[in-house]
Amino acid sequence: MSLIARIEYWLDEPQHVLRAETLRVLAPLVVLGFMSARLAHVGDWIGDEGFRVPDLGGDWTQPLYVPALPSWAADAVGAAMVVSALLVVVGFKTKPSALVFASICAFVALSDRLAAYSVSKLAPTITLAIFASTAGARVSIDALRKRPRKKKKKKAKPALEKDFLPCAAIRFIQVLPVVIYSASGVAKMRGDWLKEPLVLWSQIHGNYQTWLAFALASSLPAWTWTAMQATVLAFEVGAPLWFSWRRTRPYAVIYGLTMHVMIALLFAPVTWFSLLMITMLVVGYAPDRVFERVALKLPGTLGA
Repeated sequence: MSLIARIEYWLDEPQHVLRAETLRVLAPLVVLGFMSARLAHVGDWIGDEGFRVPDLGGDWTQPLYVPALPSWAADAVGAAMVVSALLVVVGFKTKPSALVFASICAFVALSDRLAAYSVSKLAPTITLAIFASTAGARVSIDALRKRPRKKKKKKAKPALEKDFLPCAAIRFIQVLPVVIYSASGVAKMRGDWLKEPLVLWSQIHGNYQTWLAFALASSLPAWTWTAMQATVLAFEVGAPLWFSWRRTRPYAVIYGLTMHVMIALLFAPVTWFSLLMITMLVVGYAPDRVFERVALKLPGTLGA
């Protein structure tokens, strides 16, 4: 089998439908949670009520200038963001709702580039993956509307073949965290992570510091932070290997989940990013048996 044929087979391999549904429900909620502070002041955020970087006239440092919206338009965009995200979550007109939500997320990220964060930049990409996936096929208003009205109730059955559908978007969700880890690891290597043994220790003393970060920084010996710094670097740089090799994949997923939990606990403002990464790890790498057990709790929605 040729390399291209192997890639095509890998992309077309059926995935449990609950992977896409889990992404459909959790990812927009995490994005909305992150955006909530901005939506509370939408006029300052993307409107003309707050400070905005002026148009630099095509300067290379500003390749795209998005002018501020009038207050009423900013309010409308904010409302459309919330409504479209919630429609995706409940699975009503899933594909068009996801497309609208992705477009709005892309617009607000470009509109206020000074405040654009990792979640802001990942939101359009992940939402487009939802759009391209089988999301909405099960456990959604769309699926409920397509079911025959008169149908006898059946007992929950083990997962059937129709619970597994080709979904290349899930493969994308598997690859995306690995790319992020690898790029982050390379950036760390080019920075000070190989030169200074206490880079990680110094980072938890910034304005993101939580009470737990302060407590651990005050009590743990210095060598523990160097050890953690080394394991994080090894995990991120070697992510393509750890996640592609079947034997190391479970340990990589566990390490990734643990790392993001610790990031959320030590750097409070990064919680939403951690939750988004955790969502992708669960959707992409949780064993099929996990989704099959959940499916058994949802009689009439899967395998019907």
